[in-house]
Amino acid sequence: MEKDEIKKTQEMKTDLNLLLECLKYQMDNPFSQKEALVTIYSVCQQNSDASIYFREIGGLMFVKNLAKSSIYSVVKEAALFTLGAIAECNVHCQQTLCTSEFFEDIIWFLSKYESNINLKRMTIYVMLVLVSNNRTGQTLVRETGCVGILLQYFRTALSMSEMDLSNETIYSSYQLWSSVCSALCACVNNPQNDVNQKICSSVFQHANKWLQSCIKPEIVRPICSFICLTVANNTYVQEYFISLGGLAILSEVLIKLEQASYGNLPSAKLAVVVTKTLDACIADNPAVGVILAKYHIVSKLLTLLLHESLDSGEKFSIILALGHCTEACEENQLHLFKNNGLPLMIQVLTESQNEELNKAATFVLHNCKKITEKLSLNLEEFPSDMNEAQQLKELKVRERTIEDFWKKAKEILHRIKQLENKEDEEKVERRELDSDSFPKSLNILNKSKQSKVDSIDRGDNAEKNNSPKQCQPQSCVLNVTECCYASAGCKPRDLSGGDKVNPVSACYKECGPTNILNATSRSLTVRAPRSHSSYKGATCEKRSLFLQTSEQVCKCPAPVVRNRKHQSPETDPLILCSDIISKEASSFQGSVSYPKTLNFRCSGCVEVGKSLNSRNFSRLLHSCPFQCDRHKVILEAEDRYKSDLRKSLIFNKKILLTPYEKKRFGSESSTHEERNNFQDNFQK
Repeated sequence: MEKDEIKKTQEMKTDLNLLLECLKYQMDNPFSQKEALVTIYSVCQQNSDASIYFREIGGLMFVKNLAKSSIYSVVKEAALFTLGAIAECNVHCQQTLCTSEFFEDIIWFLSKYESNINLKRMTIYVMLVLVSNNRTGQTLVRETGCVGILLQYFRTALSMSEMDLSNETIYSSYQLWSSVCSALCACVNNPQNDVNQKICSSVFQHANKWLQSCIKPEIVRPICSFICLTVANNTYVQEYFISLGGLAILSEVLIKLEQASYGNLPSAKLAVVVTKTLDACIADNPAVGVILAKYHIVSKLLTLLLHESLDSGEKFSIILALGHCTEACEENQLHLFKNNGLPLMIQVLTESQNEELNKAATFVLHNCKKITEKLSLNLEEFPSDMNEAQQLKELKVRERTIEDFWKKAKEILHRIKQLENKEDEEKVERRELDSDSFPKSLNILNKSKQSKVDSIDRGDNAEKNNSPKQCQPQSCVLNVTECCYASAGCKPRDLSGGDKVNPVSACYKECGPTNILNATSRSLTVRAPRSHSSYKGATCEKRSLFLQTSEQVCKCPAPVVRNRKHQSPETDPLILCSDIISKEASSFQGSVSYPKTLNFRCSGCVEVGKSLNSRNFSRLLHSCPFQCDRHKVILEAEDRYKSDLRKSLIFNKKILLTPYEKKRFGSESSTHEERNNFQDNFQK
């Protein structure tokens, strides 16, 4: 077997050597050279290695030179045909011939007046082979100017007025023109060449004239192939072709062919070719499908799809064109819906086994999903006398109205958010301004005045005091109240009998918070002693005075009465401190050394009018960041007492397994010794 192959290879080499020698020694015999060239073509077609060997022995370059130097047209034609066939069989031979010098020779063959049509056809054939699947050849055909000569032949090779192909001369011209169309297709595509596409788009106007004047298959097929490959995947060229009216012209040709396709298979297949060209023009620019809607192309394509003689590939081209038509044009979607296109697509999905065909049908159904939803909701609401265009227009108006409503709603929401943010910023600025303008203690005082001031009406935290020792401090409170009435210009109220309220609260209710505050501050200022020389002395005197008064207040604390029904109208014992606090505050605030800007009082001083007890009063003082000296002493004493009590419990190792009931001072169970211990710890 191997010996046979070796023998055949040896015979092939021997034949090529003899044929090359025949070419060299038969220069005066053109017919012998033509037969030798045809034999070389036949040997290279039968054996792929023959082209490589013929190139290695220099036969390829000799035939190239022979085509240029021979004076016989027959030899030139045969030599060019042989070069094209060998280059088509072997890529290495193609690259060997793909030089700028050889393309210049091609230009010489095409431009020479003496060249006949067959020689020009063979020259264009060689050019076609060199640029097919070869980007280098596409570049050289542009740089050397060969593409310009091809475009010139496209315009002039065939006359529109003489289309009788039965005439031998006209038919020869048609063959040349057809070869030019094929060469131009190879120059712009496979691989795609954007620059060459733009150059070749210069003959679009001439191609449109051809389509308008003749719809014969011999003319429509080459032109549609050229347009399809020139506009493929190139948005710029597509828009240029549409601007020349090419899409409308193709639509008219398709309508004519579709009408002629009933019982005429060639017209149906030619209509598919035009459909492919239409699809290539709108594939990358689906918005231009509106132009096709004017000609009802979708309905024509659906009718063409029902042709039984079409194969699956041709049906795929039609369905893909339907997908691009309906991708961005609601009018085409409506035409598809009205012409029963959706059931037809579903039928293709269920019956066809072709995967590509099913994908194309799914693409069409996906495009029509939106219009189907709209029609299902809105189509029944239209009057019966409205046509499709009016219904579609009404749909668009409704969509715009809804979009306007959404825009207005978003603007209102944005405005509301702006106003809310502005209001929040104003609140923050107002708080900062208030905190800068007024002391913190006065802000707390204003907040406390806005709450209910009647301590008796507050609930379960009210306290009752039946001790006779409170008469004297209560008179002090009454003096303060009378002073407030006098300063604020209000009449004192009778607190006996049915009007059982806090005297300070009554004054607050009648005269208002502002008058009471001003009156109290004026009364304190009048009563403040002026004999203190320094702030330190005032502080020491305050502490001693507070210890004396607190001793009187804390000796006999009033028991808490849980039942509100038997609650007495008498005030909370902590209110009794108001007179003492007012006097002492005015005493050290009136001193010269004390700064006037610190005319503040702590939370314990301010919240006197509220219902306070031994539980919440300590918590109130701890929450205040700045305490006066009196309440600071109270907190320190309470902390020392709790610390000592905690240490004693730990020292005695008393572990309480049950909740320990705290004993209340002032109750009958409290002993005199416990009271003395508490007072001693408190005074420390």
